[in-house]
Amino acid sequence: MTAVLLALGASLTWGFADFGAGLAARRTTAHVAAAGAQLSGLVLVGIVVLATGEAFPSARQAAWAVFAGVAAVVGLSAFYRALSVGTMGIVGPITATGAIVPLAFGLARGEHPDALQGAGVALAIVGVIAASLERVPEGRRLGRGVGLACVAAFSFGWSLVGLSRAAPGGVAWGILLMRVTAVPLVGVLALLVTPRGGLSRWGWIGLAAVGVGDAGATLLYGAASTRGLLSLVAVLSSLYPIVIVVLGRIVLAERVSHMQLSGVAVALAGVALISAG
Repeated sequence: MTAVLLALGASLTWGFADFGAGLAARRTTAHVAAAGAQLSGLVLVGIVVLATGEAFPSARQAAWAVFAGVAAVVGLSAFYRALSVGTMGIVGPITATGAIVPLAFGLARGEHPDALQGAGVALAIVGVIAASLERVPEGRRLGRGVGLACVAAFSFGWSLVGLSRAAPGGVAWGILLMRVTAVPLVGVLALLVTPRGGLSRWGWIGLAAVGVGDAGATLLYGAASTRGLLSLVAVLSSLYPIVIVVLGRIVLAERVSHMQLSGVAVALAGVALISAG
């Protein structure tokens, strides 16, 4: 039961954090939003590392964590931008299909997924296509932000691969090194891009909360994976797009077609099957 609660807590926290990041990106830029969130998350993870007293990972594990941080910068920049220009209820589930990348990585290393994971890959691809199309007078077209969401999914997938390779050296250390790598990179990008507008004091406080929530969710997921079956934990933790969809409908009154909603459901089913396989 502890693992289930931790995984659900991670999923719920990720959903709220990503939605908040999308709102912040609409008021400033994706890079500024990512920089603020990464910085506050770095502080939280640093405190956790100091409190737990984990030994420093090996050079190889640290290198994987740095790689994960670079991939995360690309993913976050694309994801936050996609959330700022597209429909959050569509962008969120598309990025969740990044689970395909770790699966492909495992295949290349000689792993043999079962039929359930193969079906999940097929469902995820079909769901992404259905969720990506929006109705216009001329027919259907690719929805705004979909291309960026696909880039984010690919990048997040590689970030997960890097973190998984770094995790044996300590989950907290892996996340800390990811953040230490990501903060300077995304900070430079934020300085190079002129913001569309500024954030109020409460806006910055909200962005800091987004970073703490994102880092906290990652830590919750790591803790859950050590206390229960990874397949169950992965499925429960991958449900965060549902939170984004619900908040998008309630807070922003986003209009999503029946076909897109079906695509969202199919994509999430695919992610669940990939994780459960």
